[in-house]
Amino acid sequence: MSALNIVVLNPLADRHRELILAAEPNVTILVTDEANALEHMPSCHILVTWGWMETRHLYQAAPHLEWIHALSAGVEKLLFPEIQAADTILTNAKGIHGIPVSEHVLAMMLAFSRGLTVSLRQQETRQWKRIPAGELHGSTLAIVGLGSIGREIAKKAKALGMTVLASKQEVTTELFVDKLYPPDDDSLLEMLAKADFTVTALPLTESTQNRIRLQHFTAMKPSAYFFNIARGAIVNENDLVTALEQNLIAGAGLDVFACEPLPESSPLWSMPNVIITPHVAALSPAYLDRSVKLFADNLTRFIQGREMLNVVDKVKGY
Repeated sequence: MSALNIVVLNPLADRHRELILAAEPNVTILVTDEANALEHMPSCHILVTWGWMETRHLYQAAPHLEWIHALSAGVEKLLFPEIQAADTILTNAKGIHGIPVSEHVLAMMLAFSRGLTVSLRQQETRQWKRIPAGELHGSTLAIVGLGSIGREIAKKAKALGMTVLASKQEVTTELFVDKLYPPDDDSLLEMLAKADFTVTALPLTESTQNRIRLQHFTAMKPSAYFFNIARGAIVNENDLVTALEQNLIAGAGLDVFACEPLPESSPLWSMPNVIITPHVAALSPAYLDRSVKLFADNLTRFIQGREMLNVVDKVKGY
């Protein structure tokens, strides 16, 4: 086989290059950025990018492109008509985010449960005032979308003594889930009504866009907390603001938003019962190591004609 040209739209450390070359020495690795990628596309066979990058124009300029790999789990910007109609393989980094994202969710849950959101504000004004504190132990967590991230959240929640409910497309045996619900709306409303904490971990597709709306917040307990670490467009943000303003729920921990950066005009910024983080839940010092390792494994499979990992269904979007 002639040498394959791999174009990577992200900086790589020497250890990352070595990992790729160990998987397949007969490749040329070209590291570039969005601004300069176009010049490399006529000879590109494999494109490594991010699911949120605009790559349609690159795809159109790459007659030899056989495979696109997303360093992220989300691939919303890679599902353009040309690739959906072609045989081009599309894979993602699903499965590497569970550890940091689950820790991020637990951090926000504990911050609310132990009253840290209030304590930090009191610290700013040097107030010494005891506040009520709860426990995660014995409470109920609902996970909307039980993929690899949802499973890692469930695993940690069970270790803390929580009851775990989850919704999923297919009925499977789940070690860390006490009850599994189908994804239809009646079942979802039933599950939400039982939860003290709810986290959405759905992929963003046409069917999941605007999935969580006012009726879902209304179904939750007034004492419940809602968390979104998936994609902002999955939640109707105006309905979430209404739910918080009307005390339909107790609070929210949000890492993703419909518009990012979150506009300064958003009322979410000033709400004392909201934790805002700037789309960092998946960040980790080990992120790129894990993602490149997955790509290198898939590169070996690609070269050998074996079944590849994390092949995206270009119709479903995940």
